[in-house]
Amino acid sequence: MSKPDCNSSTVIRVMTVDDHEIFRGGIDFALDAYDDIELVGGAHSGEEALRLCEQLQPEVILMDMRMPGLDGPATTQAIRREFPQVQVLALTSFHDEQLVQRAMASGAVGYLLKGIPIKELVEAIRAACAG
Repeated sequence: MSKPDCNSSTVIRVMTVDDHEIFRGGIDFALDAYDDIELVGGAHSGEEALRLCEQLQPEVILMDMRMPGLDGPATTQAIRREFPQVQVLALTSFHDEQLVQRAMASGAVGYLLKGIPIKELVEAIRAACAG
């Protein structure tokens, strides 16, 4: 899969990875308002994200950092190793310097708190897609 030209009319394929269904549903609802972004699916765990990544072929993944089982940094590292074209944005409720460092070291291209305005999240998705 080649990286899309995010400055054209290409739709950015996004997948969410979060163990909280209500968060994934809220992201789906919020992103539905943007024509250049398509939420292609969601995973409730790191293990499920790895299984779905090949099938769904997202360009950008919104990755929760704290999940049971395979956590966000470990999942990010595995996805970046198996699917290097996929860009991962780390999302968390907590500002934790060690978690930020782990997320970035694992291959995330950005780190965002879950409370950011949806417009900022959309701009981050577009920036991640653009590289």
